[in-house]
Amino acid sequence: MRTLLISLVLATSAFAEIRTETISVPMRDGIKLATDIYRDDAVTKAPVVLMRTPYDRTKAKGNAEKFAQAGYIAVMQDCRGTRASEGVMAPYNNEGQDGFDTIEWITRQPWCSGRVGMMGGSYVGAVQWQAAAEHPPGLAAIAPQATWSSFYRNIYLGGAVRLSLIASWIAGNTPKPAGVTPGDMNVALMRLPLSDVDEAIGWRMPWLDAFLTHPEPNGFWTRLDLTSRLPELALPVLHVVGYYDFFSRESVGNFMIMQQQARDPATRQQQRLILGPWDHGTVGKTKVAEVEFGAEAAVDTFALQVDWFDRHLKQDAAARAKPFAPVRYFSMGDNVWRDAQAWPPAGFSATSFYLRSDGKANTRGGSGRLTREAPATAEPSDRFRADPANPAPACPVTPTRPIKAAVWGPVDQSATEDRADVLVYTSEAMREPLTFAGNIEAKLYVSADTPDADWAVKLVDVRPDGFAQNLASGILRGRYRESLLKAKPLQPGQEYEITVDLGPCAATIAQGHRLRVDISGALFPLYDRNPNTGEGPFGRRTAIATESVHHRPGALSRLILPCRP
Repeated sequence: MRTLLISLVLATSAFAEIRTETISVPMRDGIKLATDIYRDDAVTKAPVVLMRTPYDRTKAKGNAEKFAQAGYIAVMQDCRGTRASEGVMAPYNNEGQDGFDTIEWITRQPWCSGRVGMMGGSYVGAVQWQAAAEHPPGLAAIAPQATWSSFYRNIYLGGAVRLSLIASWIAGNTPKPAGVTPGDMNVALMRLPLSDVDEAIGWRMPWLDAFLTHPEPNGFWTRLDLTSRLPELALPVLHVVGYYDFFSRESVGNFMIMQQQARDPATRQQQRLILGPWDHGTVGKTKVAEVEFGAEAAVDTFALQVDWFDRHLKQDAAARAKPFAPVRYFSMGDNVWRDAQAWPPAGFSATSFYLRSDGKANTRGGSGRLTREAPATAEPSDRFRADPANPAPACPVTPTRPIKAAVWGPVDQSATEDRADVLVYTSEAMREPLTFAGNIEAKLYVSADTPDADWAVKLVDVRPDGFAQNLASGILRGRYRESLLKAKPLQPGQEYEITVDLGPCAATIAQGHRLRVDISGALFPLYDRNPNTGEGPFGRRTAIATESVHHRPGALSRLILPCRP
């Protein structure tokens, strides 16, 4: 393909003279994408590290120069329709073929050794999987951080949509008409039907409407579901994510698929997972929301990537000879890193902690208990009223953290646990540390008096001073209790067994701390509130649901933790 030279500049570093060349790379349909090439003048041919981003390629200048100093040629590109690139931005729509075309172009350049790697996180991570699924010649390794292989599973969990995430992201990436003043996001997130959220924000956003009005993983999402294609890839992958990241399930799942199901036996041995205590914006850092995890939590992600690419792009003998653990995971609480051969790690077994009470588990001052002993006789069920007009918040609202600014990371849950619409089950103080690692779930026996209702579950570590740190959370929309593919209304008063996925987590509950489970009808606005009518995303009505959690022989509601014996 021909290229158009736009500019040529020199950047000087303490280690090397890095030449930056800005060109336009044409795609198969003639659209040209703005692309920066960073090279050390002394390097005539080398492996290439590629980053494709919608967030402005020039902001990657620092990392690009470091890769060039490390003996690579770095290529940074604006995705279609963003910043200096031509075309129209349609989220993820063209990234597979544009990634293929870009890598094919790179491998034809005289300065490319023939081996290309990709790196970056979030959207910049997803484009790696999309390009890889097209099998471009020359793609030899990727390092996706905190991202998906199924976009549906990123946007939805248990049938509930990650509302504030997708609404704020699309609002920030959809051109705002001149003269329009954005509406109050606190108000917009409460708008019904969901198809009107964009109007409440202030302007039309077709992609937001589309994502919010397709709550089932049907054909609408097919083009953005690559999961079944991952085993076909013969590709070393460095997977990095945090427990508090909304991509945690997807990223860990991608690692598990590649390590266990890749058709190429060598590829199974070329997967690595780094699983830390971070949320989406703090990967590699020590402070996450309100919790400081200590110096041990710090990770140099650039060094991890260089090591990975030295192994698989340079094929450096010394780098390839260094052993590495397939899984390196951080244990919260004791704040240490541990190595494992797989996820979930071996040596842990499913252990039940039963929900108990005398029917008054509402608030942290109620009678809810969490015990290793199952109830031997019937106990009164616990009930709460889930009001869509006042949904339980995902985290406590404060003067500096309005409802729209709810965070995924760890914050003190105490204020939320004082709400009457939250059931709270707390263990006795630990006599010795409790260590667990793996994928967590809650099995609940529930009922409601409305056609639909949500059950949101949090796992919490309660310190002796009362600080209640959320460790993991999950949600299930009642009408999707049997299948995400087809909604089935609840029958008022009928009891159902449901399973709520709380995702991957590892922690040690210290001696003197207490283990706690919170159950509510919402995690708003991280997930949309359930109107409880069962009318779906186009419904306008709401109903207050009385939700029940049952605990008795034959209906043992419980938390299931993978504990170390």
